[in-house]
Formats: sequence, structure tokens, C-alpha cells
Amino acid sequence: MRYRVTQAGTCRREQGFTLIELLVTAAISVVIVAGLSGVIQVSIASRNSLDQRLGLLREAEFAMDRMTRAIAHSRLLLLPLADRASTNWPEHIREQTVPASPPIGSSTLATAVLAVTLPLYSDLDFDGFPDADNDRDGRIDEDIGGDRDYDFEDGIYLLDDDGDGSVDEGFASTDDDEFGGFASEDPINGIDDDGDGSVDEDPPADMNGDGCAGLCGIDDDGDGSIDESATADDDEDGATDEDWYDAVVFYLSGSTLRERTPVPWDETGAGGITGRDFLTSDIASQVTRLRFERVAAPAAGAPLIDITVELTSADGQVVSLNRRVRVGSVL
Repeated sequence: MRYRVTQAGTCRREQGFTLIELLVTAAISVVIVAGLSGVIQVSIASRNSLDQRLGLLREAEFAMDRMTRAIAHSRLLLLPLADRASTNWPEHIREQTVPASPPIGSSTLATAVLAVTLPLYSDLDFDGFPDADNDRDGRIDEDIGGDRDYDFEDGIYLLDDDGDGSVDEGFASTDDDEFGGFASEDPINGIDDDGDGSVDEDPPADMNGDGCAGLCGIDDDGDGSIDESATADDDEDGATDEDWYDAVVFYLSGSTLRERTPVPWDETGAGGITGRDFLTSDIASQVTRLRFERVAAPAAGAPLIDITVELTSADGQVVSLNRRVRVGSVL
């Protein structure tokens, strides 16, 4: 506000601001705007950080749900194996980090891998039969061969089954646990025949190892005849080794968690369906730790699997989930 003297000698008040008032107001405005700008920047950064964390959490929960659902609906755990007294690394724990952690004992590479048999809910070709029923006879895994996964490799194709750091290095395609020098040494009879801590993990073409088609002295297929087929014909239907284990596999490729699912069609173009026919999908990225632990169940029950998955964002935020689920717990 200012005053002006008129020609009549009177003093007249005029509306307005002096230069000093304007400068002071401008300076105060600059301070206020700068403060608000800082608050807005902090708010935006906090929102972005929260969005990244929520994205990590959603991704981790999705991956964990995929793994736990497969385990809970599976009939059999394939990997991790139980510990062997003859090795100096823990086969029952498979842990992998990004960057890589040093391997334990004489193992050359620390890798995390989980494998279970295909759940019955999978019917990707919509033919009304579970994809795990390879011969479409209404029974599951009832006539496996010496190569239990029918993938023409020892253990599971492209995987380090025993945690020693090497892939598919076993004795032969019938060496299902990659325990080099031995094959088909553990028939399906509920006994640890080879004394390696795992039970029924390396069966022969005669699944139960009793020297008979199906079960000795039993009319397995109800046709009125007993033990009338070849010893490798475990269901006495006239065919052999036609219903193998279909392995669902979870593993790390770099920092990406991948799921490998068997399919009931010739994906490889080799002219028939085998254990090498599968699809692979990415279910989580930015994974910095993956851990699977096989936990022995009391009273020879189904084992438990303890799972930890950790994701880390580019700005260093970490989300870690842990769950424990029993194999076949919903069957």
C-alpha cells in the first residue's frame, strides 16, 4: 500500500505493493515452491519404490503358488534326492544364489532344482485323460521303463539331479539318480535297496524287481491269466514301458525362475511323445536366491518340501517368501 500527495495538498491512499513487498513475496514464494517440490519428489520416489516392492511381491507369490500347487497335487517327489553318506554335499538341500555362491564339498556348482511327477489336473490336449496317463488306460505311472522318465538320459534330462555340479553325467539312461556306475538298482518296493538314503528312486524295467509281469502270482489285468507277459510288462497289458514318470521341473536360468511342464504331443518333432517333450515358461524374474529342502516325514510318510524364493529389484529392494508343503497333501 502507498500514499500520494494531491495538487490540493491532501494525502491520498492508493492500492498496490511496493517493490520491496513484491521482492519479499517473490522470495517467500520461491521458498514455498522449493519445499513443495521436494515433498512431491519424495512422494513420487516413495510411490515408485512401493510399486516396485508390490510388483516383486506379486511375482514372488505367483511363483510360490505355482510350485506349492504342483507339489501338493503330485504323487511323487523326484528331486531333491535324499542325502548319500558317500558324498560331502547335501543332496537334500538345493540352493542357488545370484551372484553364485560357492558349492559345498566336492560339488562343482551350486544349483537349485525341484522336480515332481505331473499332477492329474493337467490335461493340455483336452482329451479327458490326465496327461500323466501316457497310455490312456486310466492308470498312472503303472508301467515305467528302466529309464523311468523316458528321456534317454540318466536322471532327468538337462538337470543336475544329484547336486554335484554336472548334468546328465551318470552311468546310462537307466541311471535315474545319476549315481555313476549303477543303474536300475532300486526297484519300487518301499525299501532303500541301494542304501543311498532314497527309496525307489532308480527302478528297473521290471518296476518291482520280482521277475514277473506285474506282481508275481497276481492276475494284474483281470483277464483270467497270471504272469502271462514279459517281466517288463508291469501291468500285463501286452505292452512294455509305456507309462513313464512325467517330470514337472522348477529351476533357475540366470536370475529367472522357470517351470518345465510335460506335454502330451510331439514338441521336439522327433516322431513320438517322450520325456523330452515339454514347454518351458518363466514364472519369476530378478531372483537372487532359490532354495529347496527335502524334509523327511515321520513314519515313512510323504516328504515335505521347504521352499524359499527371494527377489531383488534394481534399486536393492528385497522380497523373500518361505513355505513348506507336503507332497500330495491335497490328494
